[in-house]
Amino acid sequence: MIDIKAHINNVALHHTIFDLPFAFLGAVLATEGHPRPIDLLWIAVALTAARAAAMAIDNLADLKYDKQQPRMAYRAMVAGRISKREALIFILLCLLLTVVAVLQLHPICIYLLPIAAIPFIIYPFMKRITGWVHIFLGIAIAMAPAGGWVAVTGQVTVPLVLLCTAVALWIGAFDAMYGAQDEAFDKSQHLHSLATEYGAPTAFRISAVLHVICVVCFFAVGLLLHLSPLYFVGVGVAAVTLVYQHRIVSPTDFSRVTQRYFMRNGIVSVAIFLFAWASYLF
Repeated sequence: MIDIKAHINNVALHHTIFDLPFAFLGAVLATEGHPRPIDLLWIAVALTAARAAAMAIDNLADLKYDKQQPRMAYRAMVAGRISKREALIFILLCLLLTVVAVLQLHPICIYLLPIAAIPFIIYPFMKRITGWVHIFLGIAIAMAPAGGWVAVTGQVTVPLVLLCTAVALWIGAFDAMYGAQDEAFDKSQHLHSLATEYGAPTAFRISAVLHVICVVCFFAVGLLLHLSPLYFVGVGVAAVTLVYQHRIVSPTDFSRVTQRYFMRNGIVSVAIFLFAWASYLF
C-alpha cells in the first residue's frame, strides 16, 4: 500500500510556500493583476508536481549522505518508509503530471520546460562540485515566477529577469545560512558549500550582501512596472523579515535554526505576492 504521508514528507510539500506565491506573482504582474483562475490552477499543478519531482530526485541523490546525517533522520527515505523503486515511480508520475499541466498553458511553455528543468536536475549534484551550490538552488526556485509569467504571456521581459534574480538571491542566500550548520559534516564527506569554502562567518556576510541586492531587485521590479505603494509595503515586510532572520542566528549559534525559523522565510514570498496583487485591486 502506498504511504501517501511518507511521500508528502519526502518532498516537504509545505515548502511549496517558498515558490508557489512567486509563481502566482509572475502571473499577476504579467496580466496587471487579472490572471485567469484556470491559468492559476494549472500553474499551481505544474509547479507543485515539478517541485515534488525535483525534491524526490534530490533526496534520492543525497540518500547516502542523509543516512549519515542525524539531522536528516526524520526523512521518509532515510527511515526506510519509501524504497528507491517507489521514489522513482513517484518521480515519473510527477513529471507526467507536470507535462500535462504545462500543456494547458501558453504553447511556448512546453518548449521551455526542458530548459526550466535543468537547474532542478543539476542542483543535487552541484554540492559535489562548487561552494556556490546555493545559487543553483536559487535559480531552480526562480523558475517559479518565470513559469508563472511566461505561462500567461509567452514573453520574457526586463522586470521578469529582475524578479527571477531577486528570488534566486533570496533563496540562495538563505540556503547558505541554513547549510552553514552542516559545515563540519560537509567537509567530512567532501561536499561543498559557502561555509566549507570560506567559513561560516564569511558565508553569513555573503548571504547578507545577497539579501540586500535581492531587496533592491524587488524594489526595482515595482518601479519598472509602476506598481502602487502597496507593493512596496510588501517589499518592506520582506526586508524586515530577512533582517530578523539574520539577527537571530549567527555563525556560532544555530540554536534557533528550527523548522519554525525555516518556515518563517515564507513570509517573504507571501507578503510580496499579496501586496503586489493588492496594489492592482486597490
